[in-house]
Amino acid sequence: MVRKLLALFVLALGVASAQGFRGLSLGTLYPEIGVQPGESVTLTLTLKNYGLPPGPVRVGLAEVPQGWQAVLMGGGRLVRAVYLAPDGEATLTLKLQPPREVRPGTYRFLVTAEGLGQRAQLPLTLIVGQGLPKRLSLEAELPILKGPPTSSFRYRVTLKNESDQDLLVSLEYEAPQGFQVTFTPAFSGQQVTSLPIKAGESKDLDVEVSLPKDTKADTYGLTLRAQAGDAKAELALTLEVTGRPEVRFSTKEGRLSGRVTAGRENPVKLLVKNEGSAPAKNLSFSAMEPSGWEVKFEPEKIDTLDPGQEQEVTARIKPSPKAVAGDYMVTLSLSGSEGVSESLDYRATVVTSTLWGLVGVALVAVALLVLGFAVSRFGRR
Repeated sequence: MVRKLLALFVLALGVASAQGFRGLSLGTLYPEIGVQPGESVTLTLTLKNYGLPPGPVRVGLAEVPQGWQAVLMGGGRLVRAVYLAPDGEATLTLKLQPPREVRPGTYRFLVTAEGLGQRAQLPLTLIVGQGLPKRLSLEAELPILKGPPTSSFRYRVTLKNESDQDLLVSLEYEAPQGFQVTFTPAFSGQQVTSLPIKAGESKDLDVEVSLPKDTKADTYGLTLRAQAGDAKAELALTLEVTGRPEVRFSTKEGRLSGRVTAGRENPVKLLVKNEGSAPAKNLSFSAMEPSGWEVKFEPEKIDTLDPGQEQEVTARIKPSPKAVAGDYMVTLSLSGSEGVSESLDYRATVVTSTLWGLVGVALVAVALLVLGFAVSRFGRR
């Protein structure tokens, strides 16, 4: 019945407007709606003057069901009258609050506007028990992302309130140990753990996932959750971690200097460790040494070094036999596939050979013996 009256009212209004209607118009887009028990309702009303002189128009509620609270507001305040200019209009807000234990059923209200020699009425109907249930949904623009553990995994997620009620939604996640997940509203720099969302509204979120640097190459899953009371939504996301080798190259004892003997091979123990998340492949060694020096590596090459694995390498440094005592710099380097490259500078302090020292001592001894023999023989003369 109400719907028929509304249709006749709209039809009459259209015909009257076409014929130069003069009077007051009071309306709202949805005069009959369904709501959940206990749900408060806010409606927007429009009051318009068609061809009348300016003046105040009193507004009020002629019918309100028992136990309900109903107020008319304008500009954030309670209002009882509106001033309208010729062909002017005003927007009012009607707030309806049901009693605590409202029963399902049909409840009718009547809003009136009177002034400028005219009177307008707006019947409203709320059907309690026919509102939409609380419901949320989560959708991802790209639910699968791929990259190394050092990259930023950022998903664009849309959260939608599919109910007819405003909700305060809390955001949670379930992820592998060590993964950090943050929620940020799109085009905002503020991270959130909950956010309000109006009935029927959608909001875009940027979900960023940070991984530990040592995360191994694999496929990982995480779950996002949105919850507001009984309303829940879940979204499964996938991360394909491609992995990346990170090789650390150092001496076994951690020292970057040592003594070497000229003309001899001097072993220096090195340690190669893969601290990345993917195998390091085709590792080879080279050196930049002073002129006349030689450097050999054992082994000369490492085919594969798995994540977390380490291997000892010996660099045999042989200074030139003619090298004089002093400090020299030798650069030891490794390189491999996927851009792996590391080097270290080793300060080699050259000392003279012990053999040459013994030869020198022997020569001095021989010279002393010859001198002693000469003195003993010719000194008597």
